[in-house]
Amino acid sequence: MEYLPILNYIVFILTTALSIYLFYRAVNGLLGGLVILLAWLLLQTILSLSGFYEVYHSHPPRLIFLLLPPVIFIVLLFITGWGKRFIERLNPGTLTLIHIVRIPVELVLYGLFLQKQVPQLMTFAGGNYDIVSGLTAPFIYYFGFVKNRISRELMLGWNFICLGLLFNIVYRAVLSAPTPFQQFAFDQPNIAILHFPYVWLPACIVPLVLFSHISVIRQQLKAMPKKKHV
Repeated sequence: MEYLPILNYIVFILTTALSIYLFYRAVNGLLGGLVILLAWLLLQTILSLSGFYEVYHSHPPRLIFLLLPPVIFIVLLFITGWGKRFIERLNPGTLTLIHIVRIPVELVLYGLFLQKQVPQLMTFAGGNYDIVSGLTAPFIYYFGFVKNRISRELMLGWNFICLGLLFNIVYRAVLSAPTPFQQFAFDQPNIAILHFPYVWLPACIVPLVLFSHISVIRQQLKAMPKKKHV
């Protein structure tokens, strides 16, 4: 991978650290969750530094080993008894605040675009508006959990909209990566996320953001009063 400005690396590493810190706060200091997350990050760091993900056209694409395990783990949390109990103990306010990391992530992606490491379609200049989620998260947190002035319906609506914005950028990122399934950006594929430290974006930040959204959605739906049948 070509040399990139050191500021890009620093901002992204600090953003990842902030994501982990806020998640640790959201799980109320549960050490086991932190250990699992850090072990996963260490494994992905070793794989990326070894050049494992630089074999772009393998079958199956090695990108699967980066994306699939977190998805499987999240699914297990939502379908198992221990996972559901874990989710019920989470702090929804902190899970909402965690989305502020999407602001520096989008700035880093734009910097990577300027350095020809990701395509424009992955930035706010090319149809990726995920930064809106980060910009609005502090207001949702403050008025929703500090002041309690936001209804559950509005909270759910915000989470679903921001979840859609997340799926939009994930869709663009995966299909612009240099794999046999690439559909976009052949002139400038998404190569940054296959290298350290940007491999942490799909390995850590995106799964945490995804998990935060669907956990809060589940909590809000469970807390809504059930309609009585006449």
